Amino acid sequence: AQQPGTPLSDQEYRRFFRSLRAAHRASTVCLLRGLYGCQNPLVRRLDEYENHGVIPEGPICSELPGTPFFPDFCTFSFYRCTRKRYFIKV
Repeated sequence: AQQPGTPLSDQEYRRFFRSLRAAHRASTVCLLRGLYGCQNPLVRRLDEYENHGVIPEGPICSELPGTPFFPDFCTFSFYRCTRKRYFIKV
């Protein structure tokens, strides 16, 4: 364990900034989703990428306690964006 107040090691810095970049990217996708909607070609490609090439149709079940059901992937994605819970899976 490092002493409080000492700089992060190189490995710790990489881990720290990797997580920030991921959250920054996710918030950027949410901004695009909010501006252009789920039918925008870029947003659709990102949704397909997240789902191994196919955007799920119909109801979506999630890992969210208390909110396990969404009518479609678009609604689920907007929910994640508004709650800033970017990495919750279906």
